Amino acid sequence: MSFEESIIKNKIKLPEPKAPVGSYVATKIVGKLLYISGQISISENGELIKGKLGKELSTEDGYKAAERCALSIVSQAKSACNGDLNKIKSCIKLTGFVNSIDEFTDQPKVINGASDLIALIFGEDGMHTRAAVSTNSLPLGVSVEVDAIFELN
Repeated sequence: MSFEESIIKNKIKLPEPKAPVGSYVATKIVGKLLYISGQISISENGELIKGKLGKELSTEDGYKAAERCALSIVSQAKSACNGDLNKIKSCIKLTGFVNSIDEFTDQPKVINGASDLIALIFGEDGMHTRAAVSTNSLPLGVSVEVDAIFELN
């Protein structure tokens, strides 16, 4: 099954890729590697998913926010591949940042939201290395940010 067929089969709706709001690019291809800049947690209706995990948000809320980051990653990847996700060979790495209180220790469970979505779409080719890091603040007060590296065919 192609990656596009997986998206259709799983009734996944990709958001429109957002343009960067700073002095950087959303994607960059170097050789056979596709780098995706950090994608922040934005709801389906376009609102920022804000708050600290362990305070305003639960681990489940964070998981869903990380899923939204992964959807934006796939959208950016598709755009970088001129609309053809089959140019992707595999996902190499995700790095997830979780806006959380000092005592919060479930960062891996939060970033599983992004990892699970990438694996759902890309199957075995979506299995990746990962880091799940806590931070005391993220841009615009969002709860989660995730970046990615993909290998191209």
